[in-house]
This record gives sequence, C-alpha cells and structure tokens, in this order.
Amino acid sequence: MAGFQAYDKIKIIVVGDSGVGKTSLVHLMCHNEPNSNPGYTIGCSVEVKLHDYKAGTPSEKTYFTELWDIGGSSSHQNSRSIFYNNVNGIILVHDLTNRKSHQNLRKWLGEVLNKNDAKDFNNGYDFDPEQFAGNQIPILVVGTKADLAQTLREKVISRSSSIAEECGADEMNLDCNDCKCLSPGSTNSVKMSRFFDKVTERRFYSHQMSHTQFGNVVKRTPCTYREKAGTYEDVS
Repeated sequence: MAGFQAYDKIKIIVVGDSGVGKTSLVHLMCHNEPNSNPGYTIGCSVEVKLHDYKAGTPSEKTYFTELWDIGGSSSHQNSRSIFYNNVNGIILVHDLTNRKSHQNLRKWLGEVLNKNDAKDFNNGYDFDPEQFAGNQIPILVVGTKADLAQTLREKVISRSSSIAEECGADEMNLDCNDCKCLSPGSTNSVKMSRFFDKVTERRFYSHQMSHTQFGNVVKRTPCTYREKAGTYEDVS
C-alpha cells in the first residue's frame, strides 16, 4: 500500500529493582529527552524506537525495536513471566547508589531465564553461567543515577560488573536526566547501538547463517510493523 513502510521487529526487556530508573532510561532512549515525571510501572510499559542496523554500511536496514519496561515491584512477581516470552535481548538496570540493586541483577537474569519455574524472587532465583551459555541472549548492563553516584563518591561507578563479565555484556553508566549521555557518537551511544546490532543479528541473521552452512534454505516469517504518518500498526 502506498504510504506504508514495513519493519521487522525485535523485543528487548528492561528489568531491575523498583526505583532504579528503568522508565527514565527507556524514555531517554526512545525520545532523546529526560522524563520529567516518571512514575512506578505496574505490570509492563512498552516504548518503541527505530534502530538502523549496521548504520552507515551497505547492509544498513531499519528495525522496529520494542522496549518492554517491566515493573520491579515484588508484589507483581507472579505475573511478570508472561512478559518474558520471545525475548531477543535483555537490558539489566541498577542504581549506582544502591549496591543491593546491582547484586539483584543476578536474580533478575535468573528469573527471566527460568520464566516457567515459579520461585520466590528473594530466595529462589540466581544466575547460572552454564545455563546462560545455552541461551546467548544479548545483554546490556546499565547503571543509572551516575550524577548522584559521583556526588556520593561511590566506588562502584568505576568498578566493572561481575555479571557483565560473566555474560560477555557491555555495560555503561549514565544520568537519565542528561541527554548528552546518549548523544550521537558518545561512548554510551556506541555501546547502545552495538547492543541493538547484536540483538538484531541474533534475531534475524545468525539463524539463517547457521543453516546456510549446512545447505538448508530457511524461510522466515518475521513480525513486522508498518508506518504511516508517524504511527505504527502490527501487520504480522
């Protein structure tokens, strides 16, 4: 149809303790501006953005990226698993001024990977590196409230994250109230784009490449969106 453009889509979930700044982070990523009045997320909130895979190269292609901001309240633990289906990437968020929120990232990752196994968050879930080795879902670790961490002289801001090392994930620290943290060409912006590229590649390209090596032809039916006048509609 004239005036419509279709985009393949990827799904990324954003998880972490309540109050660490997930909603502010997602808003900054999607709108390139601070969220002046963030609230607590009940259940899940979904924001969208367009990502240019391999931007600036002959392979450049635009993808529709869904960012699922998962509410971190323990009272909603039993219902969160419904949001963990068909996940293509994971953003783990912690508060640089709250060491406990960083320690809990292992539990959050364990909860996502064990979505069908009901356990108590505080006692049952933990990240198992051997289990993750079989999943290979791209992960990005983000520390928020960098401005406050610097004010409080938190040593954690300069210390690498153990879970990021175990997952082979990039990590970055930022202030969600400062647009410059994700300005084009910045270190954080490059890391973010590289993460989106990894997610896209695993979702649409790695499967095809592995089958091509064995001479098989894989027919994919991707989920797509179409765009008209700045609005999007699922046409998959």
